[in-house]
Amino acid sequence: MEKVLAVFDIGKTNKKLLLFNEQLQVVQQTEEKFPVTSDEDGTECDDIVRIEAWMHKALEQVVADGYRLCGVNFSTYGASLVWVDGEGQRLSPVYNYLKEVESDYQAHLFEHYGGETEFCRRTASPALGVMLNSGIQLLWVQKQRPAIARRAQHILHFPQYLSSVFTQKYVSEYTSLGCHTFMWDFDKMHYHSWLSDAGFSLPAPVPNDTVFPVEIGGQEVQVGVGIHDSSASLVPYLRGSSAPFLLMSTGTWLINMNPFNHSPLSEQELRSDSLCYMSIKQQPVKSSRFFMGHIHDVNVKRLTQYFNLPDKAYKEVGFNAGLLDALVAQRAGYPAFFAEGVPEGHLDLRADLSAFPDFETAYHQLMYDLTRLAVDSVHLVLGDKGLVKDLFVSGGFARNRHFVYLVAALLPHLRVRTSEVDNASALGAALVLAPKVFPGAAVQINLGLDQ
Repeated sequence: MEKVLAVFDIGKTNKKLLLFNEQLQVVQQTEEKFPVTSDEDGTECDDIVRIEAWMHKALEQVVADGYRLCGVNFSTYGASLVWVDGEGQRLSPVYNYLKEVESDYQAHLFEHYGGETEFCRRTASPALGVMLNSGIQLLWVQKQRPAIARRAQHILHFPQYLSSVFTQKYVSEYTSLGCHTFMWDFDKMHYHSWLSDAGFSLPAPVPNDTVFPVEIGGQEVQVGVGIHDSSASLVPYLRGSSAPFLLMSTGTWLINMNPFNHSPLSEQELRSDSLCYMSIKQQPVKSSRFFMGHIHDVNVKRLTQYFNLPDKAYKEVGFNAGLLDALVAQRAGYPAFFAEGVPEGHLDLRADLSAFPDFETAYHQLMYDLTRLAVDSVHLVLGDKGLVKDLFVSGGFARNRHFVYLVAALLPHLRVRTSEVDNASALGAALVLAPKVFPGAAVQINLGLDQ
């Protein structure tokens, strides 16, 4: 009977279940997409009823398939809270972290706790104006949903809520708290005082390797407390690399994470969308974000429409090192994209496409200008240039030769390496539990790095 550790990797679009063996190799992977539902105001949100039912059924199937289910953990997106009563019953939807709320809530915090710059610095959270600052949801529910606030005995971040569905244990953990929440005081490494002042009592945070024994399908299973997905994606690199590095995780968002830069966030860094995540060792991880994948897609669509090509034509564009070198040297005389910054809607209509002789040239220029902005975001978190020598590129753009070549050209003092680690968040969630779930098992982390 093969022993496995199951990880639910819950993203906004895809919900995955991965089974890892004792060597943390994936032996089975399933993926689901559920229709969204809506909250009381009609704002779209995840259908938590469907997700819970799927999780229970999926684990029962794992046991029925003949596996020895040894452990379960959860990696999910952050900035989402669930309100639970004293009987363990959920009282709220999983509110969408992009749900807009009145600015009064954050203004109140800034006014009473040192001003915007000091409050954001202390909580390592840029003011995002929506529930992405999950602490704002506390104040919003207290005022707009008082019945929920009165009945709630437990307020949990999303990973810990999914864990509690199986364990009936109500805890918090550091990676979810250290995720632009407005809740964590990074100076004192404790909940910020505004929470108790406002009457909120949140669970004490526990280490990420905490497990609770639960019976599932007649088997005793060690169930973890979950982890925030961005922090989880960093774990394989922390375990697999012996030297300081910066991780550039690419996809819809480009997220740069430097676990070796411990300098305080500056006002300019906060205004440039820098923040701190929290590592599994409760260390701040200075990070910056850039909406690169989305900006790429909407501007490529404009190019393909102009040149009358299919939407995915960029995937067939040949890699022209000479053209890229010319762009790095002098922009080759073509108009720049985003010359006045990225527009609010992310689509740059100012670039004159008629100046480009063909789609290939326009795409090379777009990639150059996007990569320059990506590199600007790297500089926000790089810190001491003599410390970090390696930059690991993971995710979708690790397979874009134009992007990787340009990053290396624009950051010549770093060794830029691409990583083929798939499902890094799920692997990270498995890694933190592996010593307790598979004691004595030999685990080797292969980052699949390439120059």
